[in-house]
Amino acid sequence: MGYKSDIEIAHEAKLKNILEIADAAGVDRKYVEQYGNFKAKLDYISLLKNAGGRQGKLVLVTAITPTPAGEGKTTTTIGLADGLRRIGKNVIVALREPSLGPVFGVKGGAAGGGYAQVVPMEDINLHFTGDFHAIGAANNLLAAMVDNHIHQGNELNIDINRITWKRCVDMNDRQLRFVQDGLGGKANGTPRMDGFDITVASEIMAILCLSTSIDDLKERLKRIIIGYNLSGEPVTAGDLKAAGAMAALLKDALKPNLVQTLEGTPALVHGGPFANIAHGCNSVIATKLALALGDYAVTEAGFGADLGAEKFLDIKCRLAGLKPSAVVVVATVRALKMHGGRQKTELATEDLEALEKGIPNLLRHVSNIINVYKLPCVVAVNRFPTDTDREIDFIIKKCRELGVNTVLSTVWADGGKGGEELAREVVRLADEKNDFSFSYDLSLPLEQKIEAVVKRIYGGRGVIFTDEAREQLAALKAIGCDKMPICIAKTQYSFSDDATKLGAPVDFDVTVRGLKVSNGAGFVVVLTGNILTMPGLPKRPAAELIDVDSEGNISGLF
Repeated sequence: MGYKSDIEIAHEAKLKNILEIADAAGVDRKYVEQYGNFKAKLDYISLLKNAGGRQGKLVLVTAITPTPAGEGKTTTTIGLADGLRRIGKNVIVALREPSLGPVFGVKGGAAGGGYAQVVPMEDINLHFTGDFHAIGAANNLLAAMVDNHIHQGNELNIDINRITWKRCVDMNDRQLRFVQDGLGGKANGTPRMDGFDITVASEIMAILCLSTSIDDLKERLKRIIIGYNLSGEPVTAGDLKAAGAMAALLKDALKPNLVQTLEGTPALVHGGPFANIAHGCNSVIATKLALALGDYAVTEAGFGADLGAEKFLDIKCRLAGLKPSAVVVVATVRALKMHGGRQKTELATEDLEALEKGIPNLLRHVSNIINVYKLPCVVAVNRFPTDTDREIDFIIKKCRELGVNTVLSTVWADGGKGGEELAREVVRLADEKNDFSFSYDLSLPLEQKIEAVVKRIYGGRGVIFTDEAREQLAALKAIGCDKMPICIAKTQYSFSDDATKLGAPVDFDVTVRGLKVSNGAGFVVVLTGNILTMPGLPKRPAAELIDVDSEGNISGLF
């Protein structure tokens, strides 16, 4: 039997007018700024002011370490929200916006899948309401002002060999990783080595997602370090008097976007920083608004729990004063068998041996949630037709040994109905008291914070700092950045910094090759492995399959 594609399912859905979705979310229509019939921005300032401190329960959806077999984290997040609504709960789902790079590259769209999607999926996956374009414009305005300042006499004595601010574009384009610009003589700028990041890796994306107001946004923008002067002192966007104009470009992008799920559940889709180089979560404003509007706010964090959940909890929750009520860890039998050493082509047959080798990956993530962060947790298993009862029972038994329940989820095929059992378990867990804790104390030196995450979350043995990294550690301490949270940039495919080490590796060290400060966002980025901030397209990019007919109908998006 052939399955319908995500876009075919989305096209068949009968969407409600966005004003009806606003009504369902308890939003007065005067606070809705429509972008057509099916998407809108919300006046968060008025809505949060009128909420009077009301706050629902925050539910985080995270996952095991990603594999090519897929886990379905966004799909589960949406299906859980629909399931909660089906059992009578007032719920808002808060998600990240997709980047055009992955949409046209390998990953495809990022608006859920099957019968658990947010719609209109073409709009959400493509230009949406223009937020990413605004972020790119603000980023590149600052870059232009840096080089113009140098061209006009360089009053701030910026060292052209120590400029750290890059231009950006929301596309996977490896050709732009390293460029030489300012060529063509004095009238055309100062020649220097430069480069591009993908927009989601821009510090401005992280800043927008952590800001709580326009004033907070402006202060964060002022603190951005664009490079260093000839005396080795940091130069900021505030020094260049760029923050006001950048904030003007971002004013509307700061407003959360309202859309809907296929079942009409209100959804806030806003922001989308990289989960490697940044904190991988939707905006603080959208999350706080979801908590103010719903009794339950369901959100997700990027990649596996060692990256997304760690940064959601240690960075976002810490900086925004948020406290989760429950955590869902998503897994599939297929992905766990890949962690057990099987190839993607070998996953359709029962294999308890591979499952036994791979399940420690799930158990380590679950143990971190309940033992390090002290949060109630449930495992959601996306069931595939090839999964056997013995394989499912094996997972249930292993999780029960940790005191955690396992719930089967069929939201991809059944929508919210397939998420009702998960919803009931989440409600039960969210009613429990918890002693939410962070994995490290902010007062610790940077080295000890990094070591805490490596040992407590990754299960590693220790940390090795290169000579360059030690120099950067000393420099960051000298400018007072050592008391910030850390954001470890590493591969998403392993607990370690080596993508080939699947499952739950032990006795490994993580090598820190560099550190840099995202001063406006308020965290120190710790660089391990070879993390690309400008991805490239694959041999057969998803863009080759995307088309639009004479009536404007898009196909092949996912």
